[in-house]
Amino acid sequence: MRTMWHRASALALAPLVMATAVACGGGGSDGAAEGTTLRIIVNISPNLTEQYWKGLFARYEKSRPGVKVELELTGAVSADAKLKQDLAAGDPPDITQQIIPTPDTTKLFADLSDQAWTKDTPLVDQYGVGGKTYMVGVGEQIQSLVFYNKAAFAKAGVDASKIRTLDQFTAAMDALKSAGLKPLQTAGQWVTGGQFSMMADAGVLTENPQWIKQRNEGKVSFAGSGYVPYLKRYQQWIDKGYLDKSALGLTYTDGQTAFLNGKSAMYMMGSFFVPAADAAKKSDEIGVFTMPTDGAYPSGQFGNVSNPYAVVSRSRHKAEAIDFVKWLVTDKEAIKSQLAADGNLRSGFGYPMSSLGTAVQKILDKTPSVLVKSGENQPVAGFGDELNKQVQSLYTGTSAKDAADGLDKWWNSQN
Repeated sequence: MRTMWHRASALALAPLVMATAVACGGGGSDGAAEGTTLRIIVNISPNLTEQYWKGLFARYEKSRPGVKVELELTGAVSADAKLKQDLAAGDPPDITQQIIPTPDTTKLFADLSDQAWTKDTPLVDQYGVGGKTYMVGVGEQIQSLVFYNKAAFAKAGVDASKIRTLDQFTAAMDALKSAGLKPLQTAGQWVTGGQFSMMADAGVLTENPQWIKQRNEGKVSFAGSGYVPYLKRYQQWIDKGYLDKSALGLTYTDGQTAFLNGKSAMYMMGSFFVPAADAAKKSDEIGVFTMPTDGAYPSGQFGNVSNPYAVVSRSRHKAEAIDFVKWLVTDKEAIKSQLAADGNLRSGFGYPMSSLGTAVQKILDKTPSVLVKSGENQPVAGFGDELNKQVQSLYTGTSAKDAADGLDKWWNSQN
């Protein structure tokens, strides 16, 4: 899923309407009126396919006679852009999946603070805005992970268990390249900036969890912080050929497939990669280690809530929409299905895992923290796109210093 690295829109288009309380259970039919069609905007990914969503929603429909769930496909636009389009057209959907409410967008969503069941959902407090709950999720993802091809490491004589620092990581890439292997897989689209965040945030935000809050307050800058060494390191990898410049022409799916097919030795990606490896029957051939940094080891894991849902404030079926969201995040079978589909995790909800999934779970068990960019630590809207742009510019000759300056210039222009 492009779940690991999602951005919320910054435009508030509608007045906030308080959510209607729903007193229904996870498996009953209370609170869902017959003859109701609920429209939901979802993220489509290699794991979360249209077929998957329809199958999941059919389970809900079976328990709620007369209620239909209609999948809203976004086409070439993002989920938040689709929401804006629908609202501007006066045709609001009922629910969104994969849109994170921000202080600028809370009016788009129903306030769920009075719903007692929300308190037991993952990371709910970290994603609160102004002390209120506008979004709930199914599980957690961790993203500061490096997956590796065991055979490639054996050929190059690299021991994954000894890679803890960026110097050791770079040395491993050099050994892999010397063995005739492509050291690190990347891709275009959002992947370039996403992978950089998986790496740099693990180091910078572990050292200073309030860094983004301080950046919002103007107390720190990219050019004067620990992000510069990570940009320099990334530029070094490009210059030495550890990263293939032509990879920017690949889609996310292309890059994933290349790694699965043994075209590269390592792949920085979130826990949501595991189902793809399982589906390709490659899990036993792949290992994983936590992201190396120049700071504490193990670092915190850059992560986020998985399968976040919000009820649209202008929904014409708000009570029914809340009932549906409650089912998605509290029904045990619905939770397990969503966790397994995208390789996500939630305390108390185990499911059969491959050897690779089990290894990722062990990393989460040992991580000192899950680093979430939300609440007071929410970046300026659109930052993900700008970061992606600046990281990709390193491939065409921009210096690390200029990229950091570019990030600061862009951030300052948004305030």
